Amino acid sequence: MSLPDDLANCLVLNTVAAARALVRRYDAKLKPFGVTVQQFSLLAAIRYNPGATVGALSSRIHLDRTSLIRNLDRLETKGLVRRLDSAGGNTRISELTEEGERLLDRLILEWQAAQAALKGSSSPEETETYLKISRRFSR
Repeated sequence: MSLPDDLANCLVLNTVAAARALVRRYDAKLKPFGVTVQQFSLLAAIRYNPGATVGALSSRIHLDRTSLIRNLDRLETKGLVRRLDSAGGNTRISELTEEGERLLDRLILEWQAAQAALKGSSSPEETETYLKISRRFSR
C-alpha cells in the first residue's frame, strides 16, 4: 500500500481542499461588500427563516453555534442585523435591518453570477453528481 497515493485519493482531504478553494473564491467575490461567504449565508438564512433561533439557523446553514454567534455579532456591529427577544422570551431571534436587506439583494446577484461561473466550468451531469454526493456525505 502506497500511503502517498492513498492520501492523494482520500475523500476527506480532497473535500477539505475543495471546500477551502470554493470558500476563498466566494470570499473574494464578496469582499468588496464587506462580508464573507459565511456571513452571506447567515444573512440569507435570517431572511428566509424569519423568527428562527440561533440554534435553528446554525442547523440550517451547517455552521457551529460559536462561529454563527461570532458572525452574527459582526453583522450586528455593521448595522446589517438586529437581535430581538422571541415571543416566548427565552430566546433571541435575528432580523435584517433595512441596510441588511438592501445589501443581501446585491449579494444575491453576486452569488448568482459566481454560481453560474462555477457551474459553467462543469457539465450539468457533473454538477448534479457533485451535489448528490456532497449532500449524501454531509448527512
